Amino acid sequence: MDALKGTMLDINILNFIFSAVNIIILYILLRIFLFKPINKIMNERTRSIQDDIDSAEKSRREAEELKQQYAENLSNAKEEAQKIIMKAHDEAEAEKSAILKKSQEEASEIISDANRTIENERKRVLQQAQTQIADIAIEVATKIIGENVDDEKNRRLVDKFLSEEDGNS
Repeated sequence: MDALKGTMLDINILNFIFSAVNIIILYILLRIFLFKPINKIMNERTRSIQDDIDSAEKSRREAEELKQQYAENLSNAKEEAQKIIMKAHDEAEAEKSAILKKSQEEASEIISDANRTIENERKRVLQQAQTQIADIAIEVATKIIGENVDDEKNRRLVDKFLSEEDGNS
């Protein structure tokens, strides 16, 4: 048994305890000087990444809101443009109607003036014709009768005759 005493497989309790204490001290030192700073760095990195994610999410939401506002503004602008076009169309139609009405009124007035002028001219021509006919009739009657009866009396006679003829026609 003495031969086995000095071999590598001998377990020395003192060495074992010394090794275990060294491992525990190493673990405590590693935990204090390595794991805590690494955990701190990892936590800061995690927080930084989470902040970036939150910021990106916030930016995405803001972009969505801006997109929605843009869409609403575009829709409102289209509606406003349609209203302006419809208003302009209605105003153009009203202006067209007003111009047509005014043109029709002016045309009616021109026709009415022309009809009055024609009627006045017709009356003047008729009166002139009656006067000439009366003059001719008096001349003829004077030649037939042979003497000139009173011009004023003859004129009244012819006017009366022509008035009766106008009433008969």
